[in-house]
Amino acid sequence: MSYPIYMVDAFTNIKFKGNPAAVCLLDAPQEEEWMQQVAAEMNQSETAFVSPGSEGYDLRWFTPTVEMDLCGHATLASAHVLWETGRLDRGEAARFITKSGLLTCSLSGDWIDMDFPSETAEAAIAPEELVQGLGLIPRYVGRNRMDYLVEVDSEDTVRSLRPDYGMLARIPARGVIITSRASRAEAYDFVSRAFYPGTGIDEDPVTGSAHCALAPYWAKRLRRDELTGYQASKRGGIVKVKVKAAGERVQLSGQAVTILKGQLEG
Repeated sequence: MSYPIYMVDAFTNIKFKGNPAAVCLLDAPQEEEWMQQVAAEMNQSETAFVSPGSEGYDLRWFTPTVEMDLCGHATLASAHVLWETGRLDRGEAARFITKSGLLTCSLSGDWIDMDFPSETAEAAIAPEELVQGLGLIPRYVGRNRMDYLVEVDSEDTVRSLRPDYGMLARIPARGVIITSRASRAEAYDFVSRAFYPGTGIDEDPVTGSAHCALAPYWAKRLRRDELTGYQASKRGGIVKVKVKAAGERVQLSGQAVTILKGQLEG
């Protein structure tokens, strides 16, 4: 048995930028152990497995070591592949049933709009491992069901940070998002980076699910519902965000480009 598999750079329209994801198209759901083995073989921050379901498509995400509850860039990549391969008409929305409920994607010109749950971070006390792992005193620390959200003093601090990944891996959370207001709000309003050493990913290049926390945070701070974020990793990527549905949902918008097509021998 073989399955179509694709490599897609998400949150960018430039090859070898943004966040790469593997997307495997299945005829039916497969065993979790097999999917985890495939994800380890692909060795990307996320491998998505897409199979037809009764309400659209079933979608699951795996890092090389664990299954994730929510992933933005691999959802973006999955929708991109469904339209690119003709499995969905370009005017048809992609509907994904996931561990985080129903996620929908639609095309808007060259951009893909994704409807995701808001993951607002509530003010929290910074664990000692967080302070030591980042090597700084945060301006603000929040926590949602997945991650710690940390605001620092400047874009320069975000970009220059060299965290202690071993220390961050000890934090009882999926990961740590650091952010600041952009130094010059010309191309984007805020910057961020995201670290997930406990899941096998020291730094994620561009993280859609992190923007589910960043969107409501910066919308409140900057008093605007529509913003543009730049994730300042080595690869870098742009995520447009919009807070909607009384703050319960967020729209994440990004672009994607396919870099590889192949067959996975199952």
